[in-house]
Amino acid sequence: MSEQHKVVVIGGGYAGTLAANRLRMRVDLDVTLVNPRPKFVERIRLHQLVARTGDVTIDYGTLLGDGIELVVDSVTRIDTAARTVELASGAALDYDYVIYAVGSTGATPVDEFAYGIAEYESAERLRAQLDELPMDAPVTVVGGGFTGIETAAELAERGRSVTLVCSSSLAPTLSTKGRRYVANWLADHDVAVLEHRTVTKVRADAVVLDGETVRPSALTIWTTGFGVPKLAAASGLQTDAVGRLITDETLTSVDDDRIVAAGDAVAPSGRPLRMSTYAAGPLGAQAADTVLSRIAGTEPTLLELRFSGACVSLGRDAGIRQLARKDDTAVNLYISGRLGARVKEKTCRFVIDSRIRREARAPGTMTWPKAGPRTNLLPQ
Repeated sequence: MSEQHKVVVIGGGYAGTLAANRLRMRVDLDVTLVNPRPKFVERIRLHQLVARTGDVTIDYGTLLGDGIELVVDSVTRIDTAARTVELASGAALDYDYVIYAVGSTGATPVDEFAYGIAEYESAERLRAQLDELPMDAPVTVVGGGFTGIETAAELAERGRSVTLVCSSSLAPTLSTKGRRYVANWLADHDVAVLEHRTVTKVRADAVVLDGETVRPSALTIWTTGFGVPKLAAASGLQTDAVGRLITDETLTSVDDDRIVAAGDAVAPSGRPLRMSTYAAGPLGAQAADTVLSRIAGTEPTLLELRFSGACVSLGRDAGIRQLARKDDTAVNLYISGRLGARVKEKTCRFVIDSRIRREARAPGTMTWPKAGPRTNLLPQ
């Protein structure tokens, strides 16, 4: 009788859920997925939750393949010596391998009066506050990246009075033409865009910008910044300055070959990929493949991923699909308008249906565009 191997996947987001499904390529694995929420959260739709234009949760029963145990709890520490995962409930799970897929969160807002949108719970609190405001109350969105743009656009399309404050340029990772398209859409929907301005203080009824400019703001939404849970550092594992687990190019921790990482909280060779669902799927699949290789006694493959661009929604009826080179730098070619909106929606559904659910039905079938191993990045 073959030995059963225990694999604990920490985090039930895009990368962790796919990794758990893919691990079922072997029948001699006991796979446990630990997640603090009982349902899957589509984080790329949180701006829709806030604006009440869409649902963001999915029952794990429709996503996970047969045999995967879901434990609704939070992990407080990985005891690498004892090979146990310690839970907030006081329980512990033994493991042979861990897939570390804890995901990311937004940076802490600068003030108590600023509301985050990076987590399901914070988005719910924000929605409740928004529901109490008159439609003409001024709303400020801080952050000119994709999350800030999508949030501002969603609210503006619903008739809200919105100001978008960008510390640098609006949508800096898009092409020049792509940025112009987004700027024009926002202007057409009466969104005031303030570029190269910094919010230094948030009050209950206003924001203070650099230069001591005060603008009325009945509600301020903080979308800028990036953070990850501190679990890796708390477990004595090497992390980068933000807290992402440092791995080699097989996504294996540089400290412990029983721990493999995926998603936003991993920094392969200290060089993380862009936070995106586009990268989450391949990283989840790569992490599962690395664990499977180690169990089989074969050499894991190196990380390969070719980017192709990014999608941004502008309300429910418009969007932009920015095309990019394989290294993720934008080119002056994009799809916009209603077609752009359809592409964005199709992309959101593709991640769930053609990646996560497909791996649940047929483990190991997911493929992704590759561009050759990343070179000169392995730790010395």
